[in-house]
Amino acid sequence: MNRRQLLQTAGLLGLSTLLPSMAFAAEIDTSDLKNMTGDIVPIGREERSARLARAQELMRRNGLSAVVIEPGSSLIYFTGVRWWRSERLTAAVLPVSGEPLIVTPFFERPSVQETLGIPAEIRVWQEDESPTAVIAKWLKERRLDRGPIGIEETVRFFASDGLGALLSGVRLVSANPVVRGCRMHKTAAEIALMQKANDITIAAIRWTAPRIREGMTRDQVAAMIVAATQALGGSADGALVLLGEAAAYPHGSGKPQFVREGEVVLIDCGCTVDGYASDISRTLVFGKVPADVRRVFDTVAEGQRVAMRAARLGTPAGKVDDAVRAFYEREGYGPGYKLPGLSHRTGHGIGMDGHEPVNLVHGETTPLAVGMCFSNEPGLYLPGKFGVRLEDCFHMTPAGPKFFSEPPSSIDQPV
Repeated sequence: MNRRQLLQTAGLLGLSTLLPSMAFAAEIDTSDLKNMTGDIVPIGREERSARLARAQELMRRNGLSAVVIEPGSSLIYFTGVRWWRSERLTAAVLPVSGEPLIVTPFFERPSVQETLGIPAEIRVWQEDESPTAVIAKWLKERRLDRGPIGIEETVRFFASDGLGALLSGVRLVSANPVVRGCRMHKTAAEIALMQKANDITIAAIRWTAPRIREGMTRDQVAAMIVAATQALGGSADGALVLLGEAAAYPHGSGKPQFVREGEVVLIDCGCTVDGYASDISRTLVFGKVPADVRRVFDTVAEGQRVAMRAARLGTPAGKVDDAVRAFYEREGYGPGYKLPGLSHRTGHGIGMDGHEPVNLVHGETTPLAVGMCFSNEPGLYLPGKFGVRLEDCFHMTPAGPKFFSEPPSSIDQPV
C-alpha cells in the first residue's frame, strides 16, 4: 500500500480498522512462492526507436508537425522517461522527423536523463523561465511551427494553453491518431510482458483462494492477493474484493464486509510487469454454492464466450458489447445497461495502463486489429443480492482473439 492509498483508506475506514489489516498483512507467509519474472525481456532502445519511427509515419500521414507529451505511460512508451507530473513542467516533443526534445527543469536534468531510453535533445528551464517558451522556441528553430501540433490527450490545460499562446496561428490538435495509433497495437515484446503479468495474477488468485476463511474482511483477502503478487514478481498496490451483496455493485460498497458461508467472494485484481498490466476477476462462493449464483455464473461464462465469438478482425469494437447485451436480454436481463444485468461496458483496452483506449462499448466504431488488447468482463449484477464478474483479457492475433488467461470451467473450479 502506497502513502496515498494509506491516507485515503485511513480517511474512509479510520485507523481502528486499518491498523488490524496492516498487522494481518505483515503476518502473511509467502515463502512457498517464487518470483516468476526471471525470464522477462524489458522494452529496450530498439523497440522504442521503432515506436518513434511509427509515430513519425503517422504524423506524416495525418499532417502533424510534432506531438507534445507529458509524464505518464505515453512518455515512458516513447522515451523511457519515468517521471511524475507537478506544477513544474517536464515534457517530450516528438517531431515529424529527427530526434525528440525533452524539456525539464534545470535541476531535474540528471534525474530525468537516468531513464531516457532513446537519443533525444534535452533542454532545461530555470525557475524564473517558461517551459512552454522553451518548447515554442525549439519548434520554431526546427520550422515545426508551420503545421498543426498534436497534443497527447492527457496533457494538462496549462501546458497546451501556454504553448498555444506562444505559437500564434498554429493549430493545436488531438494527437490521438498518432499516440493511439501506436499504443493500441501491441508488439510481440509487449504481449510477452502482458502474458507474464496475467500469469502472475492467476497464480496469486490461485494461491489466495484456498486460504480464504469465514469472517475475513475484504482488506484481509486483498492483502493476501497483493502479498502473493509481489512475491511472484508483479507490482501491485491493491486489489478490489467484494463480499456478499457488495458484489452486486461493480466497484463495491463502503459498508463493512465479511466472508460468510454461501456468499459470493468477488476478486478483481492485477499487476504490472515492466510497466505492462493484467486485469483479472474471479467470482467464487465460500462454502456451498447457491443455485441462483450458479445460474448467473454460468450465464456470465457464456457471456464471455459470446464476446470472444464476436471479436473478429475488422469488426467494430462496439459490436462485441452489442452481442453480449443481446444475449443477456434474451436471458431476461437489461435491456441495455439497465439492472439487473450488465451495467457497464463489456471490456476496456489494456496495455501500459489498466484502462486505455479503446473500449468494447456500444457505439465504438474502431475496427478490431492485430495487437489490440482488451478485457472481457460481461458481469451480471443483481442489486440487493449479489453480482458475478468473470474477467479475462485477450489480444487480437491474425487468427482472431486469444485469451491471456483461461476463464474458469465452472464455479466449482473458479480458478
